[in-house]
Amino acid sequence: MSELPRVVVSVVAGVDGRVALSRGERLLDADVDRRWRSGWPADVEELVGASSAAVEKRYRPTVVLEGSGTFVGDDAPPVAFDGDGTAAEVLLADHLPKRTPRWFVVVDGRGRVDWSYFGDADTSLLVLVCTATPLPYLRRLRRDGIPYLVAGEARVDLRTALVRLREVLGADCVVSHAGGGLNGALLRAGLVDEVHVVTVPMLVGGLGTPSVADGPPLPVGGAPVRLRTVNVTVGAQGSVWAHYEVVDARG
Repeated sequence: MSELPRVVVSVVAGVDGRVALSRGERLLDADVDRRWRSGWPADVEELVGASSAAVEKRYRPTVVLEGSGTFVGDDAPPVAFDGDGTAAEVLLADHLPKRTPRWFVVVDGRGRVDWSYFGDADTSLLVLVCTATPLPYLRRLRRDGIPYLVAGEARVDLRTALVRLREVLGADCVVSHAGGGLNGALLRAGLVDEVHVVTVPMLVGGLGTPSVADGPPLPVGGAPVRLRTVNVTVGAQGSVWAHYEVVDARG
């Protein structure tokens, strides 16, 4: 059995692969979300639901993964917190004060998200951090009872983080609903097994607008990640749900 959980990327994108309106706007903002969805025909919600149901039925995932960019902009500073005098060696150890059946996991190695949502009895927020994460942020997470796992040094090491999610939380499948930054990092690290894309018949465009997978370009001599088409479903208004598996995933 692999030490890694299965990683499924699931996104909604325009025909140009854009997953947001611009780099400076967050879909969590009600007005931004309204404008984003104004281009959706009626069949999008049905296809998104069908995609989610298919993944749920096959894998019963217990972890949904997001990046900090879903919540804050590129220039957001670390969260400030005076906190207490908890020692660094304590702060840099995993903090898991509770257990829930499901987890909403966010990669935030720079400690930039000022949390107001902590989860509920069924699903808990959990933050992935690293040894370079500002200590005041870790104190803040502990004060608010937010679980976190430490994975990596200068930044969150995604492979290590996935191993930890399996070891500590028992996650056999992780579904990434993240933006292009995290999805691109997962892709470059060879950690993606499966991709579900609901393509909406609309165009956003714009240099730097987030796409399905962003991040550094392929190195010179690099090759694209090959996908095998599993299934394609076309909605009544022309939206498309395409299901792919990564060929030769993880080497």
